[in-house]
Amino acid sequence: MWFLSLLRHTRLPSQAATLLQTLVVLFVSPRLSKPSTIMLKTLACGALTFAGLYVGFKKVLKLTFTRWSDADVLIVSERLIDAVHASLATTAGIITVTSCKDVMRDSHWVLTSFMVFGYPYSAIDLYASYMSHYHTHRLRGDTMYNRHSLNTLKGFVSSYWLTVLHHLAVLGIFLPVGVFFRRGLGDFFVGCLFITELSVAFVAISKIIVQVGLANTRLHKINSILLLVSFMICRILIFPYMYWKYGQDFDIPLHKVPSHLPWHCNVGNLAILVPQVYWFYLQLKKAQRVFRHKKLN
Repeated sequence: MWFLSLLRHTRLPSQAATLLQTLVVLFVSPRLSKPSTIMLKTLACGALTFAGLYVGFKKVLKLTFTRWSDADVLIVSERLIDAVHASLATTAGIITVTSCKDVMRDSHWVLTSFMVFGYPYSAIDLYASYMSHYHTHRLRGDTMYNRHSLNTLKGFVSSYWLTVLHHLAVLGIFLPVGVFFRRGLGDFFVGCLFITELSVAFVAISKIIVQVGLANTRLHKINSILLLVSFMICRILIFPYMYWKYGQDFDIPLHKVPSHLPWHCNVGNLAILVPQVYWFYLQLKKAQRVFRHKKLN
């Protein structure tokens, strides 16, 4: 292709040139135009985007905050890609929910596209979480963390088993079910689940605020309030909203909706909702500590 030839003769850093050539092959080549290859393009784009952001954030933070340890840089980089993904997922969810008038049959292309695009994020975030855990323990002088080993991996899994389980479930269940087994039905409800990611952005911002030494500021207090409000609306109240919306479309009273749904739909929603209530309780305790500490000061 003429554009690839031009790139080869352009004076660019080797890494940047390689990345540009990869993107051109993925998104311009006429050989990759079938639906299956379009999905591969989207998947590759997501992998390049989130991996590139993670590497880029690490480099920028290391150059900007020269006194930060490797653990500080990795933790903030991880939280930044969390915030980016949460913002994109929420946007995709809002677009889908507001576009679908029929909650069962209407669909929007942005939903399936983002499901594929955002899929690599779970694997990258799992890796980033492990690296943050590893370097944090290494900074504390834990001798087991002098090098990577099966024991350090076990330590990470035992400390963050719920996070690991969540990411593996997304990787092994969410994409196959969401893309291949829904038969194009229920984009509205999947969009609602994407909206639950909004609170993740505020969780990430909260941890970044603490990491940069602003824990005792008004900014942290405001973010804590936004976190609780977004968590309550987008992760708890959104479930009765979905049942209400389904009832509105099919002229069913809210209290009778569960009996009109397949049992596995109710069980699945309950399995998602119960952890949200527990996490909301934990967020309340954290917010209480933030306000109590500020009051003491």
